[in-house]
Amino acid sequence: MPDVYTPLTNEKPTLADLLTIEPSASIFYSYAREVELSKGFADNDSRLTLLVPTNKAVMALTRKPHQGAAPPEDTGVVITDEELDARSKENVVRWVSAHIIPEHPLVLSPGAHPTLLDGKSVTFREAAGQPESPEWAHVILDDDTHIIAAKQAANGVVYMIDDTVKLN
Repeated sequence: MPDVYTPLTNEKPTLADLLTIEPSASIFYSYAREVELSKGFADNDSRLTLLVPTNKAVMALTRKPHQGAAPPEDTGVVITDEELDARSKENVVRWVSAHIIPEHPLVLSPGAHPTLLDGKSVTFREAAGQPESPEWAHVILDDDTHIIAAKQAANGVVYMIDDTVKLN
């Protein structure tokens, strides 16, 4: 008798599943899929908190994530296509890393919470809101970024935010 295929199923979707079906997170997820870090989004053993900027927030950036910080004044130095590609990839890794807190569940208490980007933390503070609102609706990140939605996954949580995490 041939082996019977039994598909793997989960009670909850993974972070990757949620990002795939969330249209307002498509730009972030497009950048995230370019880097190794995104493998954890589909791993049921990962425990991650994702701070996912909306498409509108990413589009509002003066310099897109792959561009990094503004370069110094033109020095006349020419870089190769390979160097440009390497810099772009490193910029994306840094930007995506700044939006991932390697902890779940995460207590949304006031204070600094380290991200996967070395030396970068996001600071939470309490905000006024309706008492019946969920806990996440009472949190402001880095002074002026609001959590606008939350989606639970088997391996973490996606917090949709109305701005991006600043690298500097």
